Amino acid sequence: MSRVAEKRGESRFSPFLLLCGIGLFAIFSSTMSKNPALPLFARDLGATEQYIGFIAAASTVVGVLTSIPAGALSDLYGRRRVILAATFVFASAPFLYLFVSSPWQLALVRVYHGFATAIFGPVAMALVADLFQTGRGESMGWYSSSTLVGRAVAPFVGGMLLATLAVPTVGGGGGWLGLTSYQWVYVVCGVAGLVTMAAATRLPVDNRTRGGATVGESWAKMRRGLGEVARSRPILVTSVMEALQYFSFGAMEAFLPLYAIFVVEPKLSTVEVGVIFLAQILTTALTKPMMGRTSDLVGRRPVIALGLALSAVSMALFVLTGSFPLLVAIGMLYGLGLSVVTSATSAYVSELAKASQYGSALGVLSTIMDVGQSAGPIVVGLLVAAFGYRPAFFLVAALLLIGTAGFWFLAPRPSSGPESAG
Repeated sequence: MSRVAEKRGESRFSPFLLLCGIGLFAIFSSTMSKNPALPLFARDLGATEQYIGFIAAASTVVGVLTSIPAGALSDLYGRRRVILAATFVFASAPFLYLFVSSPWQLALVRVYHGFATAIFGPVAMALVADLFQTGRGESMGWYSSSTLVGRAVAPFVGGMLLATLAVPTVGGGGGWLGLTSYQWVYVVCGVAGLVTMAAATRLPVDNRTRGGATVGESWAKMRRGLGEVARSRPILVTSVMEALQYFSFGAMEAFLPLYAIFVVEPKLSTVEVGVIFLAQILTTALTKPMMGRTSDLVGRRPVIALGLALSAVSMALFVLTGSFPLLVAIGMLYGLGLSVVTSATSAYVSELAKASQYGSALGVLSTIMDVGQSAGPIVVGLLVAAFGYRPAFFLVAALLLIGTAGFWFLAPRPSSGPESAG
C-alpha cells in the first residue's frame, strides 16, 4: 500500500482514482482552451502564422521555467499543496480570455494559463509514482489515459461550440447571452477548471515536511537532487526524445486546424477538425495502458523508438491528403505513436531516479518536454510562412526519424531486465 494511503487508512486506489478524475477535468479545460479555438481566435484577432506560433507556444514556454521547481518543491512540501496551486490557475485563467481583444493580450493570458499544466503535470505523475511501487508503467498509463479522455473530448466539444453558438469571429457581435462562440468555449473551460479545483481539495494530505531542516537546507537538498538528475545521461536522452515527440505535437495542434479549415480542398469544418483530434487522442487514451504494460514487459528503449517512428510517418501523411476519413485514420496512427512514446518515458525516468527525487526527475522531463512543445509551433510557424504547410510537416517528420535513430544509439541498453534478455 502507498505511503499516502497508509497514513489515511484508505485503499491506494481511492486517491489514485480521485487523481485520475482531477487530471481528466484539468486537461479537458486546458486542451479546449487551445484546440481548435486558439489558432482560429488568434487569426481572427489579426495574428499572422508566425505570431500564431508564438501565441500557441506562450503557455508551454512557462513550463520551461516552472516544471523543475514545481516537481522539486513537491518532493519537499508534498504533492497536494503544489497540485492545489495548479488547480487555482486552471479555475481562474479561462475567464481572462473573455476580456481579450488583441493578439498581445491573448499571448499574456496564455502565459498565465501555462502555469497550470506546467505545475500540475510533473507533480501529478510523481504522485502516481508514490502510489505504485510495482507495475508503475501500467499505472502511469492508466492515469495518462484518464487525462487523455479529457484531451480527446475537448477539441470535439470546442469545435461544436464554435460551430453552433453565435458566430466564430471576433467582430461578428455577441451571440447567445451576448457572448461570442470563442467566449463560450472559455466559459466551459472555466467551469471545468472550477470542478478540478474543488476535486483537488479532496486529495489526501501526505504530511510531507522538511524534517526539521531550515529553508536554506531544504533548498540546498533540492539543488543537489536536481544536479544529480541533470547529470544523468539516460534521463536527459529520454527527456530530449519526449521533447521531440511534443515538438511535433505542438506543431500539429497549432497548424493542422488552420491547414484543414483554410488550405486543404475540400475545406473541413471546425466539427470535422474536432473529430480528427478526438480520434487521435482517444487512440492514445485507449492504447496507453497496454503500451505501458508492454514497456514493463519488453523494455522502455524499443517502445520509445517505435513510437517516434510511427509519429514521423503520421506527420508526413497529414499533408498528403485532403480526405476527411483518411485524416481521421492518420490522426489515429499519430495517436498510437504518441501513446507508445509517452507510456514509456515517464516510467523510465522515474526508475532511473532515486525514490526521493521522483518529482525532480519528472520535473526535468516535463521541462525539456515543454522546450520541445513550445518550440514546435514557433519553428513550424516560421517554416509555414516561408515554405508552406507540406514542406514544414515533412521537415518535422524527418526530424522525428533522425531522433529515432539517435535515441537507439545514444540511450544505454539496460544491463538487466526484459530488453537485455532479448
